[in-house]
Amino acid sequence: MPEPVGVRRAQAERTRDAVLAAAAAVFVEQGVQAPVRDIAERAGVGVGTLYRNFPTRADLVTAVYRHQIDTCTALAARLLKESASPFTALTRWVDAFVEFLVTKHGLGAALGSGDPGLENLHALMLDTLVPACATLLDACAAADELGADITAYTLMRAIGNLCITGPDYDRADAERMVATLLAGCRRTA
Repeated sequence: MPEPVGVRRAQAERTRDAVLAAAAAVFVEQGVQAPVRDIAERAGVGVGTLYRNFPTRADLVTAVYRHQIDTCTALAARLLKESASPFTALTRWVDAFVEFLVTKHGLGAALGSGDPGLENLHALMLDTLVPACATLLDACAAADELGADITAYTLMRAIGNLCITGPDYDRADAERMVATLLAGCRRTA
């Protein structure tokens, strides 16, 4: 007797979620060019199941990062409500943004690869993360914690540049430099 549609749909959603979680973890460890079989193995599915859900690597990369971008975007509003000051909210959001950036081994190269399937990911980052950051910056400017001349795109680009890690510049260095950047932007009483 076949399973009801709702049960199959729920199983398909669990499989998709498992593949996305596995891909996110493997991308952190190995970069976005990690072998698909490693992702499938970690998710507990076959390679065919992975390709049935995500026909191309670009589809998988986009789905993983779309989820993470959406999470980072939603965090901005939550932090504004929960934090003692807009600058504290901005600092905590930037910490999450830095975490997103420094764990994306190979994402920059993938975005610059010319793969048309990844073009929408860069636009998604700009269309969702920049407005989230702008909300925080506007709140900081209204509280006179930052100057109104700091734009979200410019700040995020500076942070992105500071998060390019390498053999002589690691995650801790990036975090330290981003903290220095934010401290330099802050207005003091």
